[in-house]
Amino acid sequence: QVQLVESGGGLVQAGGSLRLSCAASGRTFSSYAMGWFRQVPGKDREFVATISWSGGNTYYADSVKGRFTVSRDNAKNTAYLQMNSLKSEDTAVYYCAGGTLAGRSQYQYKYWGQGTQVTVSS
Repeated sequence: QVQLVESGGGLVQAGGSLRLSCAASGRTFSSYAMGWFRQVPGKDREFVATISWSGGNTYYADSVKGRFTVSRDNAKNTAYLQMNSLKSEDTAVYYCAGGTLAGRSQYQYKYWGQGTQVTVSS
């Protein structure tokens, strides 16, 4: 069992940066791929980025490629999402998720955090 808690969300101006953290409980964090998704009201949850268990493979949605960076520190049981050059369309609730494979589908992830709000003002 893995429990995930996101933090680091908030209000930022367009062009600014935020770093989200996802702290995991449990000894098996390092065996899971970690994904980041986001959701706005009335829309489906959207893939943002994912990182393999070792950190050796990362994948990004086209909309964030070059602006966001996903990383992890297995010694700290924490995954990160560094978000730079933020745009108003990045406004959403951001979720981290743990799964067996570093995939783009939310259905590939078994464990989910509660979400953290990111609001980008233009």
